[in-house]
Amino acid sequence: MRIAFSSWPEIDARLKSQSPLARTVVVPIGSNEQHGPTGLLGTDWLCPEIIALAAESANEAITVAPTFNIGMAQHHLAFPGTITLRPSTFMAAIGDWVSSLTRHGFERIYFLNGHGGNVASIEAAFAEIYAEWSYADERAPFMLKLRNWWDLPGVTDFCNRMFPEGHGMHATPSEIAVTQAGYPDSIKRASYSPRIAPIGPIRDAHDYRARFPDGRIGSDPDLASPEKGQQIIDKAVPALDADLTAFAAEQQP
Repeated sequence: MRIAFSSWPEIDARLKSQSPLARTVVVPIGSNEQHGPTGLLGTDWLCPEIIALAAESANEAITVAPTFNIGMAQHHLAFPGTITLRPSTFMAAIGDWVSSLTRHGFERIYFLNGHGGNVASIEAAFAEIYAEWSYADERAPFMLKLRNWWDLPGVTDFCNRMFPEGHGMHATPSEIAVTQAGYPDSIKRASYSPRIAPIGPIRDAHDYRARFPDGRIGSDPDLASPEKGQQIIDKAVPALDADLTAFAAEQQP
């Protein structure tokens, strides 16, 4: 079930059903930022959305929330098209999403993330949310989970075998391939020089642009293809389904 394409009575009925996943919801979360000369700016939110929706198509018991598509990407601001939230804004918005979803009865909120730069802020947001309950000396009536899509069991190893060199850390061929599989009409091509981009630290926007002039870090996106992307999606979907099922069944001590 996709919340954005459902009516409120349908969501109400889902929450009252006896399905093991009835009160679990997936929130695809990412960022709108540069991904090199050919990567789509939406890559980091498109990848978790593509995988989450593919899982929902395979298992109608899965509920998927609208995608949280703007994240913490200040270091990419020197590239046109990037949109970012301050960490404090991002964390506050996550808190509001959790408050909204749990108010209606969702008890397991699973954030499927597509941007490494979000991780610290998402974890900090979780800590802030839980702190409110701890200070009140009450047990939180819900659980939160963060999972990067590439950290789904077996996915990173699969991608590393598929791309033994030139995988890198940003504008990777694996994430580009997933978007190519999801949106084959939006594939873009260019010549890369050097073929494999340099690597280095990530700091502010000007420093990033100076170190990585075309936006890539350690990667060769030209290795991507829609066929490889579909293989990655096919690997990720059952892993997500299993992870969600385990999360939904987790009992509070």
